[in-house]
Amino acid sequence: MGTKERRVREVAGREHLFLDAARDLIRQDGLLNLQMARIAEKCDYAVGTLYQHFASKEDLLVALSADNSQHRVDLFRRVGEWKAGTRDRMVGIAVADLMFVKLYPEHFRLAQLAFTEVVWKAASPERRRMALEAGEPLGQICDNIVEEAVRCGDLRLKGMTPQEVGLGPWALTIGTHTIVHVDGVLEQGDIGDPYRLMTRHLHYLLNGLDWQPLFDPSDEAALDRMIKGICTEVFNDIVCQ
Repeated sequence: MGTKERRVREVAGREHLFLDAARDLIRQDGLLNLQMARIAEKCDYAVGTLYQHFASKEDLLVALSADNSQHRVDLFRRVGEWKAGTRDRMVGIAVADLMFVKLYPEHFRLAQLAFTEVVWKAASPERRRMALEAGEPLGQICDNIVEEAVRCGDLRLKGMTPQEVGLGPWALTIGTHTIVHVDGVLEQGDIGDPYRLMTRHLHYLLNGLDWQPLFDPSDEAALDRMIKGICTEVFNDIVCQ
């Protein structure tokens, strides 16, 4: 192994050490209490060495979010490879995203914070680029489902691109997550299970796009069967409620 290659590996190893230490401190003290000095101290490095890897705390948060995104990609990929109709798979993407929130709550909260304007804009362009690249497979999996739906006649784009079609379900899912995780917001009304409601809204959206086969979102039994089928066929080795 050459000197340059060894140096690259050392830098990568040290960066992962810093990220792992940051995760431990977030679990221990909470996300908002994360301090760069404590990360460096935990790894037995000077703070200056930490800043050689991450120009700011915002840089580190965005890097953590990018590093964690593989968990989400793995869940989405299961749905993308599922041998089911295109509409079922699009609903499966929403279920996969919900499972990511349930299975990795710290990662989800970190991603929420990393993509807020105050953090995202303060991070370096390089870290933002790396985070976007890490998330590209998520969009590609959704685009592939939309494109297949068009090819097989399940969906007509009606002047939109596959990316524009996919933005609707994504916005609905992310918006629901945001509302659910703000304490007290949903206590003002009789909402019931917000994620079940989200699934119904998703079906109304897909019906509006005329995505075949159409589905009656008010049919509670059919909704149960669909969600149970996704959990059984795609995530059978993961607890799915």
